Amino acid sequence: MYRIVKSRLVRATAATLAGLAFVAVSPVTASAATSPAIDWNVNAPTPNADADPFYTPPSTIPTGNPGDIIRARVANAGPPTARSLAKAWQVMYLSTDALGNPNVVTGTIMVPKNGASTAPLVTIAPGTTGPAFRCTVSRFINSGAFYEQPAVNDMLKAGYAVAVTDYEGYHENPKTTYVAGRSMGAAVLNISRAATRLPEAGLSPTPKLAIRGYSQGGGAAMWAGQMAPTYAPELNIVGIAGGGVPANLALVAASLQGQPAFGFLLNAMIGLDNAYPELVLDDFLTDVGKSTIANMVAGDCTIELLIGYENKKIDDYATESPFSTAPWLDRIDPENKLGATKINVPVFQYHANNDPIVSPRGAANLRKAYCALGVDLQWKEFDGTGHITTVARGNADVAAFIAARFRGATTAPNCSAI
Repeated sequence: MYRIVKSRLVRATAATLAGLAFVAVSPVTASAATSPAIDWNVNAPTPNADADPFYTPPSTIPTGNPGDIIRARVANAGPPTARSLAKAWQVMYLSTDALGNPNVVTGTIMVPKNGASTAPLVTIAPGTTGPAFRCTVSRFINSGAFYEQPAVNDMLKAGYAVAVTDYEGYHENPKTTYVAGRSMGAAVLNISRAATRLPEAGLSPTPKLAIRGYSQGGGAAMWAGQMAPTYAPELNIVGIAGGGVPANLALVAASLQGQPAFGFLLNAMIGLDNAYPELVLDDFLTDVGKSTIANMVAGDCTIELLIGYENKKIDDYATESPFSTAPWLDRIDPENKLGATKINVPVFQYHANNDPIVSPRGAANLRKAYCALGVDLQWKEFDGTGHITTVARGNADVAAFIAARFRGATTAPNCSAI
């Protein structure tokens, strides 16, 4: 009964949100490696299934280039409105993890039904969905429950193709790498590549590309922007839009201690532990902490992260904070701190000045760092709103920024206002 009630709560809350909102890595480019043949899976995705072998990584990662598709199947582009707009496919593609090692990632590629050969591409880096398999973004999209679906629909209505990554580790025995910057950035860049390599999508090999994201997705979009010049220089990126960006994980962690959204911090601990072998989270956890983490991985999505761990602290689950030890601190700063590398394309960064989840101070510091590096950056601060509501409030500005980039319009940087 509890699982049924919880499932209904998650669906209802997701619908409410949708109503409101609608280590340096070496270059990885196409080489002489033979691209694997796409394995077309004829089994349609089943919404809310506990098991789905489509997501199970192959026992041996195929030889190929990052962005090559190794598995694909027809899927839904979202609820009926989106299905009327676009064709969609779920894909598994080659990528790299936080240490630069090969891995596989899944995601969704969508193209407008009115033609895609000349369509520009928007890659959406999704926000936090949770560490459990049932939280996989492509599964949410297929079942019509993705809380960022309004942004997807806006892009499709504008005539853009859309690619959305699931990020690393979403399968039946999940090992997600939440907030690990180079894993997220690679996943975003490589689904952008994958979209141009899916023959059925019919996209140009080098479409104009814009990358957008909010919260976790805002961080992933910025990581993709920082990595692109060396990791994916062939991509024709014309703009990056990131909101609610968790630029400094140390500041985010400090602001979540004892706060309503503390569950996001536990999720970050799981993600970093999965990304880096030397970070052994179990060594810090009490028995309560171990069972709590196991339960999170088994079933928690965004809603549970928000309502299941309110006002908790690390001390409630651990004998000491992992963030007080050198290995964890080294991975947080400088390894996963944004702002050390210039983004070479125009950037739109936005944040709520009353954000209780992602520190506004961290966002302001990122803005200053990018401006100091000479980034063509447009900044906007939203007054009187929190983290979640700014998903909706920022959507129109992001859409306008992307449309301007695709038109080749003059940018409107405001670094001089600092």
